[in-house]
Amino acid sequence: MARAVRAVARSPATGQARRSRRAGPGAGYGDADPDLGLVPPGEVPAESADPADPEAVARLICLRMLTAAPRTRAQLADALRRRGVPDEAAEAVLERFADVQLIDDAMFAQAWVDSRHHGRGLARRALAAELQQRGVAAEDIQAAVGRLDPEQEYATARALVERRLAAMRGQPRSTRFRRLMGMLARKGYSQGLAYRVVREALENAPSVDGLPDLPGPEPDGEPTDW
Repeated sequence: MARAVRAVARSPATGQARRSRRAGPGAGYGDADPDLGLVPPGEVPAESADPADPEAVARLICLRMLTAAPRTRAQLADALRRRGVPDEAAEAVLERFADVQLIDDAMFAQAWVDSRHHGRGLARRALAAELQQRGVAAEDIQAAVGRLDPEQEYATARALVERRLAAMRGQPRSTRFRRLMGMLARKGYSQGLAYRVVREALENAPSVDGLPDLPGPEPDGEPTDW
């Protein structure tokens, strides 16, 4: 552990502390308060933590994890539990990290939604499920996914379909329709929105025989769930 910590403590070229580009949520919030016994993620101390001090061990584990990637409070708590850190020491360290914003689940959720929606095209339902799996509180999840309005979801779904449709030339209408609907379902879009987007895209797409490629009858009531 000590060798890994020393590797991130100082830059051999400049002698100054290095910061990981993937540092955790606290990386952009300023330095930690030295009175709390914390250091920023890029300033992990060279010496290893005293195993007799469970809070020191917990701090080191959390800082190393946050240096690698943003984490939620629940993810850090789970890691500390697996490493055998007593619950009381773990809770004390997590509270201190939250106080200085080295962990911030609300901001984590917002960044996750922005990244996964624009990067992977995930809809609100899929994003909410991912955040729930990472232990984010329901109110933080709702606030984060609520920033995606229906128009944005529609535009993203339409772009996904058009991009996939371009690679499906020559396939029968039923095959295209089924695969496009399945793609949107896996990304968390409702059945009603998926049907609308796929139908609109296929109306302007040529079929195998050159005729307009239209989907079958529209489901009654445009259902919202699969």
